[in-house]
Amino acid sequence: CRSVSQVPVAEGKSVQQTVELLARRLEALGADKQGTFGVDCETYHTAAALGTQGQTGKLMYVMHNSEYPLSCFALFENGPCLVADANFDTLMVKLKGFFQNAKANKIESRGTRYQYCDFLVKLGTVTMGPSARGISVEVEYCPCVIANDCWNLLMEFMQSFMGSHVPGVPAVFGSKHDSSYSPGDTMVQYMELFNKIRKQQQVPVAGIR
Repeated sequence: CRSVSQVPVAEGKSVQQTVELLARRLEALGADKQGTFGVDCETYHTAAALGTQGQTGKLMYVMHNSEYPLSCFALFENGPCLVADANFDTLMVKLKGFFQNAKANKIESRGTRYQYCDFLVKLGTVTMGPSARGISVEVEYCPCVIANDCWNLLMEFMQSFMGSHVPGVPAVFGSKHDSSYSPGDTMVQYMELFNKIRKQQQVPVAGIR
């Protein structure tokens, strides 16, 4: 099972410098680099959002994860997660009369994978267009697929390099109970993280939420 969370930029540091700081902490623990990863997310507006005034259309998020190169994930907020093959992107082009791609909203996280004993950690820089907007940390405890059985272990490990920025229990864990964790659960967490970062960018620096 996996936890996906955001780490704030360290005071006086840039996004890249904070990622490097986290990487050094992981390497000091004994973690080894295991290649790179990437997760991307494109936003689609339903036709209702385009053509009906005063009515809010639904948003659909089409996502890819380098860990699952043959799959494509389509998610609605608070809704189901559809897992399809990679040809789903072609289908979305044919459905442009129903779903329109909000190209300016494309967001992705890319970075380095680290292996430490039974843990897999992915440190990512979240970007929208040319700009770095935040930092994602995905931590997986590989031997366990029952989310609620390993959260305490995940949290203890995350504290070793994230300090006080360890996240709370992901909402998706609460709905799993004793059922197995799935790739779609990871994508839901990335969708929530990306939306959180998008909203942070929309608030003026001097503004009050």
